[in-house]
Amino acid sequence: MATRLGSEIVATINKLQDVFAAVGTNASTIDLPQICVLGSQSSGKSSVLENIVGRDFLPRGAGIVTRRPLVLQLINRPAPATKANGAAAAAAEGDDKQANENEWGEFLHLPGEKFYDFNKIRAEIIRDTEAKTGRNAGISPQPINLRIYSPNVVTLTLVDLPGLTKVPVGDQPKDIERQIRDMLLKYISRPAAIILAVTAANQDLANSDGLKMARDVDPEGLRTIGVLTKVDLMDQGTDVVDILAGRIIPLRLGYVPVVNRGQRDIETSKSINAALEHERKFFESHPSYQSKAQFCGTPFLARKLNAILMQHIRSTLPDIKQRITSQLAKYNQELTSLGGPMGEGSAGNVVLSIITEFTSEFRTVIDGNTNDLSLNELSGGARISYVFHELFNNGVKSIDPFDQVKDGDIRTILYNSSGSTPSLFVGTTAFEVIVKQQIKRLEDPSLKCCQLVYDELIRILGQLLAKIQAFRRYPALRERFNAVVINFFKTAMTPTTKLVSDMVSMQACYVNTTHPDFLSGHKAMAIITDRLNANKPPPPAVDPKAAKLAVNNNKDLDVDSKKEEPSFFGSFFSGKKNVKRGPNTPSMESPPAIIRPQAALNERETMETDVIKLLIHSYFNIVKREMIDMVPKAISLTLVNHSKENLQRELLQELYKPEVLDDLLKESEHVVSRRKEVRSMVDALNKAEEYVPNSLYSFRILIAICSLGLLPAFNLFADALLSGFKLVIRKEDKDTLSDNNTALRLVTTTAGNLHPIWENADIDASAEVEAEDIIESVLECQNLLIQEPVQRTRSMFLPRELAGTLG
Repeated sequence: MATRLGSEIVATINKLQDVFAAVGTNASTIDLPQICVLGSQSSGKSSVLENIVGRDFLPRGAGIVTRRPLVLQLINRPAPATKANGAAAAAAEGDDKQANENEWGEFLHLPGEKFYDFNKIRAEIIRDTEAKTGRNAGISPQPINLRIYSPNVVTLTLVDLPGLTKVPVGDQPKDIERQIRDMLLKYISRPAAIILAVTAANQDLANSDGLKMARDVDPEGLRTIGVLTKVDLMDQGTDVVDILAGRIIPLRLGYVPVVNRGQRDIETSKSINAALEHERKFFESHPSYQSKAQFCGTPFLARKLNAILMQHIRSTLPDIKQRITSQLAKYNQELTSLGGPMGEGSAGNVVLSIITEFTSEFRTVIDGNTNDLSLNELSGGARISYVFHELFNNGVKSIDPFDQVKDGDIRTILYNSSGSTPSLFVGTTAFEVIVKQQIKRLEDPSLKCCQLVYDELIRILGQLLAKIQAFRRYPALRERFNAVVINFFKTAMTPTTKLVSDMVSMQACYVNTTHPDFLSGHKAMAIITDRLNANKPPPPAVDPKAAKLAVNNNKDLDVDSKKEEPSFFGSFFSGKKNVKRGPNTPSMESPPAIIRPQAALNERETMETDVIKLLIHSYFNIVKREMIDMVPKAISLTLVNHSKENLQRELLQELYKPEVLDDLLKESEHVVSRRKEVRSMVDALNKAEEYVPNSLYSFRILIAICSLGLLPAFNLFADALLSGFKLVIRKEDKDTLSDNNTALRLVTTTAGNLHPIWENADIDASAEVEAEDIIESVLECQNLLIQEPVQRTRSMFLPRELAGTLG
């Protein structure tokens, strides 16, 4: 029964390996349980594998012989009672003396071809290896899948990996050690991999390359089993008992010592059967091993590996099922996004649908109605709003009209604007000249705002080209889309920038001093006067009598006796005061070519300058507020909204043309190859999903039976149950309803007949029996029995006492 169970479990993994190997070594992300054979070139790795198979079939020679991973699937196939069919098969292969009708090999890359001659298997391994790696001793990670059917093997799957080497020999690449190590780590690092570390017993175990690499990925030794070769070549008086007992380097799965054929045995063509017999006698007669001879040798190693692999697969099957399901959903989604091949006459519909999707997404992103709103950053229309209300707003507000115009400049403009006659009052000319100059400064940030919004539209374009799957599929359409939309935005920028520039010009060409928010001249004069008076110290107190005496004693003031106050023009001519002139000194000099003020402002000039500054500040703030309000409106009108409303029409005019549709819809080579890869992966995963559930229920039933410890009594039950459930699960046609009923009746009757055995059985409470759930699931799923028979069947299958024991 264990053989039956192991065959069922391992066969499923073999099918999965073949399915995923067909789509490429890197295509599968499913970590399948497998035993990886690891060892150095001289450790006897190949001899161990040949002893397990019982045939010479692996390449031999100097240097690296195994240059590609060999996935070796051993299938136990009992020899038929008659040899007629086998003889016919052997005859079909020719007169080869080594042909055997009960043993043959099949390669995955040669479907349907059987190799009865194992020398031809060796030759095919060499041929296919050189086809992929050449003759220069290079290596390749692409595996060779070989399945061997024989009545002399246990059902088992092994992966023979290239032997570890340190020094390149002959034509080997200089980095051959690194290449081999990387390949081995790729296989043994997988959690589902069991590591079979082969080590020569006549060398120090601490120097074993295989064990050292195994410890790198499995430091606790939980999934490593050691094989000790060349036990018969150890020095006299030495043995591996301490290693087997785990006192040197402990491994949870232990060690198994074996005796392989030596080079002389191979040269003299000593048969493997003879070598196995010699191995048996060696362990049975050796004083150190004879008491444990049944746990030594190749036959025990094969059975142990079968049990380990079966248990390992059993524990990982649920996870494999879950991974297959999730990967299938992932690849189905990708296949849907890649789409199918283009049908005739559908190019126009495809382009039209892409244009519609793009423009719809564009409007959605601008308006902020998308479902893909980011939680971490602004996007789409929100970025345009940020440009308007943060960057442009703050940029305009930060412009100070007096950071470039100083008080002296204002004084100069005041005098220049008054001409040859000094003005009696503060004139408007100087005010308008200065304020118009400052208004012109608003043009640069306004045009910069246009450019920033344009950049955001280009950003949205790039995001949509990356988001919409069709553009990945059709690169020519993507490039054309990009060019048309960018050209559309550039075209829209011309009226936008003109409108914004005209708005600045409008503000500068007419200064509206009657604006309700503008501070009038007399109010400005009053404010400045109050400010100056507030800063003046109060006049000193004067005695009325003393004041009267002073008035009576003084004559009328002479104009010529007044202290001369420096004037604006005086300061232009000289910076000095009270210069005494001699009798011959000319009273006037010619003014210099360039006249610049050299003295500080007097009281009147200060007052006039302050008034002009106050008026400029008031009016410039009004203009800034209007520009902050109107520029975003202008840009939205002629660029943003214009794009939302007219972009689809532009795309239709430029792209929806019969003469260019075929060129636009040429798929990229990457998309074509990726679709092929994904479709192959989906097919493989569908097959894998079919294999796992069908076998999983059978495994659970058989595992439940094995756990009960009643194997002899349940032979008939197991056969009926297994065949019955295969019918129930694998038949889906309604036409097979009678077959399903027959199978279920067979299962129910068999279980009922064995009812007393179940009741009287001594059940291990820790046994992992899932038969109750399986029976319920299958019966209810098939809807073949009504509720009462289901309950009756369950009570017959699992009596109350047994169900309670199993928990």
